[in-house]
Parts: sequence; C-alpha cells; structure tokens
Amino acid sequence: MKRFTAILTLLTGAAFGQLPGEPEKAAAALKILDGWHAENASKAVRTLHFVLWTPKGRVAPEDYEARLSRIMKDIQGFYGREMKRLGFGLRSINLPMDGEHVKIHLIEGLKAESEYGMSSGNEIKKECLPVLAKKGIDGSKETLVIFCNLAKWDAEKLIFTHKSPYYAGGNHQGGTAWQLDSPELDTKNLPLKKPMMKDGQYGRISLGRHNSIFIGGVAHELGHALGLPHCRQRSDESVLGTALMGSGNRTYGDELRGDGKGSFLTLAHALRLASHPQFSGSTKGMNLPVSAAIDDLKMTVKGKAIHVSGKLTADPPAYAVVAYFDPDGGSDYNATTMTAVPDGDGRFTLSSDALVPGKSGELRLIPLHVNGSTGGWMSQTKFRYPYQVGRDGVPDLSSFQMRSALAPFVEALGKRDREQAMAIVRQMPDGKAKTIAGNVLARGRSAQKTPADGGGKSPAPLTSFKSSSAKVGWGRPAYDFIPEPPFLLEAGGEIFERGIYAHAPAKHSYDLGGGWKSLSGKAGMASGKGGSVRFEIKGDGKTLWKSKVIKSGGLVDYEVKVSGVKLLELVVDPTSDGTGSDWGLWLDPILK
Repeated sequence: MKRFTAILTLLTGAAFGQLPGEPEKAAAALKILDGWHAENASKAVRTLHFVLWTPKGRVAPEDYEARLSRIMKDIQGFYGREMKRLGFGLRSINLPMDGEHVKIHLIEGLKAESEYGMSSGNEIKKECLPVLAKKGIDGSKETLVIFCNLAKWDAEKLIFTHKSPYYAGGNHQGGTAWQLDSPELDTKNLPLKKPMMKDGQYGRISLGRHNSIFIGGVAHELGHALGLPHCRQRSDESVLGTALMGSGNRTYGDELRGDGKGSFLTLAHALRLASHPQFSGSTKGMNLPVSAAIDDLKMTVKGKAIHVSGKLTADPPAYAVVAYFDPDGGSDYNATTMTAVPDGDGRFTLSSDALVPGKSGELRLIPLHVNGSTGGWMSQTKFRYPYQVGRDGVPDLSSFQMRSALAPFVEALGKRDREQAMAIVRQMPDGKAKTIAGNVLARGRSAQKTPADGGGKSPAPLTSFKSSSAKVGWGRPAYDFIPEPPFLLEAGGEIFERGIYAHAPAKHSYDLGGGWKSLSGKAGMASGKGGSVRFEIKGDGKTLWKSKVIKSGGLVDYEVKVSGVKLLELVVDPTSDGTGSDWGLWLDPILK
C-alpha cells in the first residue's frame, strides 16, 4: 500500500490526452495480465538500485542525494502519470528510500578521472558489482542506475562538458542505465528560461533546456534498462508531444517553460511496462523460458495502410502484441508502433498508415508475455517481415509474399534438415522463389571456373564463377546466401536471387582475364543489420567506383566498365563506428 500511496502523491489531475481505443486496449490487456498473476500469486516489490560512481580522488557533487532524489521522484511521477493516463492505474518504478531521500550507493572508482571515458560503462559497472554484492545486492540480476561523475560544470562561466557513458539496456529481469551527473542538473531548474549557458554538445541553450535534455535522458535510458526499444510518435500521437523513447529525451519538461508539449509514453511501451515486475508488483514466472508462434499470418494493403492479422500461440500466455513499423535508415528511432490484444483464441488484428513514402521497411511483431518477457530485444524477434512503400504512399508487400513463400524452406534449413528443404524446393512452382531457394541450397558450390576461364560469355552472374581470394570480417565467405537464418539475400526491402556476403572488412578478388566489358548490380546492408559500410570496386588496383556510406536499409546501384581489366576487387570497408553489424552485400552482380 505504501508503494501506491507514494506514487499517488506524484500524480496530478485526472487522465488526459487518451487516443481512441487506448483505454479499451489497456483494460483488455490487464484482464489477461492481472488474471494470470492473481492465480498462485507471487507478489514482490522490486526496486531500482542507484549508484553515484566517482573516479578515484574526485569528490562527489555537493548535496547529490537530495538533488538526485528530486530527479528520480520526478521521473517516477512521469511514468506513473503516463501509465494512469493510458488506463493502467497506479503503476510506476519503485525507488528504494532512505528517509526522505532515494538510497544511493557512493562508489569510488579504481583509477583517476583521465582513465575513463564514454566507452567505460562496462568497466565502471564491474567496479560497482563487488561493492554492491557486499551490501547484499546482486547487480547482475537487478536494474541498476549508475550516475557517473565525469562531467565538468563551470558555475561562473556557465559552461558544461562531459565524457560520461550514456546508454542502457535490459529486460524484465534486470538491466543497467549509465547516466551522467552534474551539480546543475535539478528538477528545480526545469522551468528556467534563463540563464543561458553553453553546452558542449548542444551549444548555447537555457539552463532549463539543458536540464530537459539530461533529466529526460535519465528517463529515456531508464526506459532502455527496463526493456523499452526506441520508437517515435505517429502523427495522431503528436498531439501529446514527443515520444519518450524517440527523441523525447530532449523534450522532457518543455511544457514547464512553455517550450512545447513535453514528452509522453506510447501505449506500446506502457503495455510492455505493465508486466515488468517493477510495475506489476509480481515476480510470478519471471525467469520462465518463453515460446511463441504466429500462424495464419496475413498482411494486406488497404489504401495506404498495411493490415496485419494472425493467430498467436504463446507460453506463458501473451496479453498483447506490439507492432513496430520501422522504415529503413535512422536505426529504430523512426519506428512507429501499433498494438493489439489477442482474443480468447489468440487472434489479433492491427493496421497502420504511419508509413514513409518511397521507403522500404521492416515490420516487427513483439508478443508480450504475462511474465514480463518479450522473448528478447526487439532486433532478436523472429517475427520480422519486409515491406516497401511507393512514392505515392501505397505499400508494396511483394517482398513479404516472397518471404512467406520461402518460409517453410527457411524453417527446414533452420532445423538443419537439408533433405526436407530439398523436398520443399522440388514441390515449389517454377519462379523466383524456387530459384532463390535453389541458389541457397547450392551455396556457390557449383562455381569451378574463374571469369577468365568463362571466356566472356555474356551475361553471367559473378557468383557463378570462382573467386581468386576471399576474406570477410565475420564468419566465412558465402555466395548466394547469408550465413545465418533466414539465409536470404535481403536488403532495402528486396530479396535477391544471387549475391556475395561481405561483412566488413571484406575483399573478394576475381581473375577477369581482360575478357569482360562491364559489371553491374546493387550493394546494400543486409536487412535487420544496423552497421555502416562503404563499398568500392577496383580494377587492376584502380578505383572504378566507390559508394557513399551505406547504413541500415541502404541500397545503391552500380555499373562500371571493366574492359581490359584482369584483376577485379570488391572491397567493403567499415566506417568510423567500427565493424559491428557491418553485413555488406553485393547483390545480383552481373558480368557482361
């Protein structure tokens, strides 16, 4: 009861800003969720755990306990108000209290300030874990908020810079949010339009705006630690402000200064939080493994909207489905959401017209299990479906239909049942799907001759020839497939018949023998991968073509003249963000 009383004191006014259908969905979801938790109940209050970490020899900011307590109580109130607004009642994060203040563990680092930076998050956490363990807290199984004392604030000149870790990740079982701390960050400063200050990243802004950005950042990164991925607001949601898990980390409290509508929580994310032990007050089945299947999945186009329906089977049961419509590029920040609550038979329907004209994208369906699990981070879901949108805004589901036609084949390969996969291919009607499946099965093994041996017979797929040398940044060279499920060469919303897997850094060399005239095709990032690469084609050591930086969803055409060229090199280089997820693909490369 004390928990709910504490939250109640932070809520002001009745629910406001509900969109059509939201209260009904919340009520239907809670009927399933709360009903499951009421049977053989396992009630428990799990709290967040807070650390103020400071490098060796650096003093913690003055009065940090009271100031950080105000910040966290404000964020608790934000989550509580949003959950109430959306129809979930008095649910929010739980704060461990030590009298009037939030309990914060002060931990000194092992090294001097100069030895740490923005990438030091894991190192800092490793320093904190044994200290917390001595206090009876297993930080690997809890949700931690680690404030890092690595910022510089000049109170006289009003200049701020920082080099703190500032990211987060987690799920219903636990997580970590790394935050920065600085003396001027205080909810008391959120309403201030003056004084003006200089922020090392955002330039000249008001002290209030600076606080919005960084206190909002705490709320946003905490969302990640609780298991929330990014998403932006749909056009109909924009009347509420900016979605917290989009760019709402920069608008938190804007309404206090009259600078905007502030930040809000989407229904999709409120649904996810409703089953989190912090919000549900229950640990029933928290560590149970989960399974889910979607049968009879249908995607259809009506006007400029994509309609989705299916039958969900889940264990433990699912109380909702969240759909992320994620246009290529922009990572998942520009994904929009729709939600559905399954009926008694597990059937659900949803639709969205919040699509970006002229862009391909990926639909990800996330079942929400009653024990708080979603089966993994959003990028790990097996329910991923490509779509494209014409410049006129009309969706094109041909890639989804192709993926659906290949689904039994992909499933058989995923089970390593090659004989079943071959039987499925034999039963397929002639067409592109059968060609793609056949190429995946062949895996480039038929290539015996180099292009020089091919005698210049035109046109010819480059993957029908043997490379002189091949090197990729992760895994082994692969031709006409990618080395993990779904094995398909998919990029930019298209599925291709042939291609070269080229995780950066990669180089594939071919002996042309001077007998070919041109090479053409496309180059792109494999669907579902969020890296960034640059493609380059060389002939006898000279650059013939180089792409711009290609990121998630990127796809570019190329055509180069290779007359007289003896050595062809296809190069894929990583960019400054490193080699993570740099799944470059050379697609349908054709020699003529």
